Amino acid sequence: MRGQQPPGGVQRSRLRAGAAAFTSLAALAATGLVAGPAVAAPSAGPCALPRTAAHHSLGLDTWNGSYPRPTRTLDAVMIFLSFPDSDPLITPAELAADHFPGTSEFFERASYGRFTLRAHPQTGWTRMPQDSGTYAIRRDWSAERRAAYLRDAIRAADDSVDFSRYDIVYLVADPDAPGVDSDATKVVNLEQPLEADGREIRRVVTVFERHPPDRNVLAHETGHVFDLPDLYHRPADGKGDWDTHVGDWDVMGSQFGLAPDLFAWHKWKLGWLDRSQVNCVRDPGTHVIGLEPVAAAPVAGGTVGTRLAVVRTGGGSALAIEARSATGNDQDTCTEGVLVYRVRNEAASGEGPVEVVDAHPRTEACWERSVYPPLADAPLTEGESFTVPGTGVRVEVAERTRAGVWTVRVTGPRARPVE
Repeated sequence: MRGQQPPGGVQRSRLRAGAAAFTSLAALAATGLVAGPAVAAPSAGPCALPRTAAHHSLGLDTWNGSYPRPTRTLDAVMIFLSFPDSDPLITPAELAADHFPGTSEFFERASYGRFTLRAHPQTGWTRMPQDSGTYAIRRDWSAERRAAYLRDAIRAADDSVDFSRYDIVYLVADPDAPGVDSDATKVVNLEQPLEADGREIRRVVTVFERHPPDRNVLAHETGHVFDLPDLYHRPADGKGDWDTHVGDWDVMGSQFGLAPDLFAWHKWKLGWLDRSQVNCVRDPGTHVIGLEPVAAAPVAGGTVGTRLAVVRTGGGSALAIEARSATGNDQDTCTEGVLVYRVRNEAASGEGPVEVVDAHPRTEACWERSVYPPLADAPLTEGESFTVPGTGVRVEVAERTRAGVWTVRVTGPRARPVE
């Protein structure tokens, strides 16, 4: 069964991609495009780290224009792929409900209503030309097989999907097909974009999740579409702990996290926070800052107060300070308080661009639920203070007001870092 025809029976150009373009798929970097055109980021400010050539760099003085910036409504098509060797056991509608409206609601809350992800699930299956096992789908599958999968999927869907209407493409495989590996879900970026219906397709989200899927998995993968990095640590032998860098504290670290809302630094990069909501600590001495919880909804009138304090610690590094409370996307958190983390602009995705500072290094929390208990109690609570090793920066939590604002005293380093 093919996908839904576009409204009005619009006549469209067929998929166009020459042999050279598809050959280049064999050299795909599944982790993404490294550099891209610089677009001004007027909300940056003096504490913003410069963007570097690192993959998914967390520098935010400019925006990589090869990625869509989620500061407007973006439309996403969800295409459901079946295979000749397996008859689907569930419907496209059931698979769509695994991810939407949940993923859209996640971003609506995370962006304080500044971004809308509008999903357009197809109503039927798109049949792939080859059996599922032919593509040898797995987490680190070969570039050649991955290229064949993408080529076949886009071509098969082109009769029923007008790609010119969409900003994001989700390819969702029948989870019960014998050759489908749920661990292979990821964003694939194209060295040379494909063109279908007059639109360049630069990246595709390939979904191979079980039904029901992992929690927040599509929010994580969609974050990559917006140039956000992986924050987990992948052990060389695959046997160690993946969550040592940030624990539960951001969906880009773990989709299972108890506090999966995006770090305020990410929200600053994406354009959901501007300079008026970021307190840049540039001078020595003590600065008193009121921090609203990152995941809290805007107060009446739609205003967002200060959500982030930043101390530059070097030309490519900074300390970020934010409040985390049990609200919004963080409603399941097992601890609350003021979280401190290091940001490095030259660390690539998966190589520790963010590292949470553990203010309680000798204790752990939430063993029964946390993805990484040693960092579950990382935040500072009322009356506590901590000097961040190697920086001279001291953070003290004075109080939490009735309105939920955390009053923080930040003492900056004596010498200004090299910028």
